[in-house]
Parts: sequence; C-alpha cells; structure tokens
Amino acid sequence: MATPPFLTGASLVRERVEDWDGYPFTLPMLQGLPLEIKAPVCIFVGENGTGKSTLLQALAELAGLPSWGGGKAQLSNDADLDKGLSGAMRPHFRKRPRASWYARGDRLQHFIRTLKEQGGHHAYGRDADAIFADRDLETLSHGEALLATLNNRARSGLLFLDEPEAALSPARQLSLCALLATSLADGGTQVIMATHSPILMSFPGAQLMLFDEDGIAETTLEETAHYQIMRGVLESPERYWRHLIQS
Repeated sequence: MATPPFLTGASLVRERVEDWDGYPFTLPMLQGLPLEIKAPVCIFVGENGTGKSTLLQALAELAGLPSWGGGKAQLSNDADLDKGLSGAMRPHFRKRPRASWYARGDRLQHFIRTLKEQGGHHAYGRDADAIFADRDLETLSHGEALLATLNNRARSGLLFLDEPEAALSPARQLSLCALLATSLADGGTQVIMATHSPILMSFPGAQLMLFDEDGIAETTLEETAHYQIMRGVLESPERYWRHLIQS
C-alpha cells in the first residue's frame, strides 16, 4: 500500500481540553485517537452524528484552512479558525503540502461568493476543464459547480472532502473518482474524505475508518452498513419496503 505523502495522522493533546463535558469532546470517536493515516486516500465512514465531519474539519483547520471551506486564500484577515477540536489536537505531517483544499458541499455557495469577491467571475485559470472554464460557477448546478471547483483545485496537494456525494449523481460520483485517480497518479496528492457513498468508499486502495460508539477503527467496504443496506435494497427492494411499511 502506498503511503500518504503529507498528513500521516493526528493526536489529541489532553491538557488542551478545557471542558470534557462539552461538545465535541463527548464524541466517542475521540477514544479512537490518535488517528493513523496509512494510505493516500483515507475515508471516514459511519452513521450521522458520529463525528466524521467534525474530525475532518479539525484536520483541515490544522492544515491551515478555513473552517467554512476553500483554500488559504479564502481565510479572512479578521477571521479566527474554529478552534473547538483542532485547538486540542496536534497534526503529524510527513511534510507540509504546497497546496491544500477543503471542500464542504454545505458551504459551496459561500465559497463561490468569496471567490468572486476576490477574483471576479470565478477566478479560474485556463487549466480548468473546458466544460467549465468560461462559465460563472453561479450559473452551474450544485454538482457541476463542485466538480468544476475540484477539477481546478484538486490537481495536487492535500484535499479534504466532506460528503461530496450530497451534490453528485452516481455517474458524477464516478467522475469524481476518476478525477481523484488522475490527481493521485504521480504521488503528489492526498485525499481525506467523509462520505456515506458506497461508490466513493470503493476507491481502490483507500483506507476506510469506521466511526461508531466504540471510537474509530479500520474497516472494509463489505463490512460497512452503508454497503450492506444499499446492496440489500437494490437486490430485494420489496423485502425492505415490506419491513418499513409494517414497522
């Protein structure tokens, strides 16, 4: 298995925690720290509320990125990072990347507005995909705008993705996988992602980390509830619907 080129993990500095009874320090996933990242693609999986996005945001902040998403250029001069969890953590870098990016689907419009304020139009160079190179991101659908952004920004460096499937059809999720595979080919890209999508979880060679009531542990695609439920519904929808209606 290839090793991650940049971020190899993170640990909790317990003496920095001011209130163990306050969120997010009550999350069971903290019992799974320190986090060891073993592959260029590390994927956080688990139910809603288990802390996947919380930890992903903390890692992005530790990489110097804004909590609302984007790159270092999107940091406001007068804005402090949300130091709730990241302030109590220490990152472990093999080396610091020259470029890094934090993609939050729930804050994509905020990023688009900020980008336009900083650069006009959508401030992308001509290396962007030809489909999107001359179009304002605000004229695109949510999924198209996300792919356009990633196509331009995810070519190298450290990339954090928070549930990108929320904006993408299954076919577009495969397009994202192809884009990431191309970026990863030369060894200069690392991806850390939180997702509920079995399609994205199937990325070849990815390290899957399960978040649950016991903390964080490595898992496989076939062991995830996401894969088992999706497969079961697609193979026998009538059985699932009968159970749901009866309950």
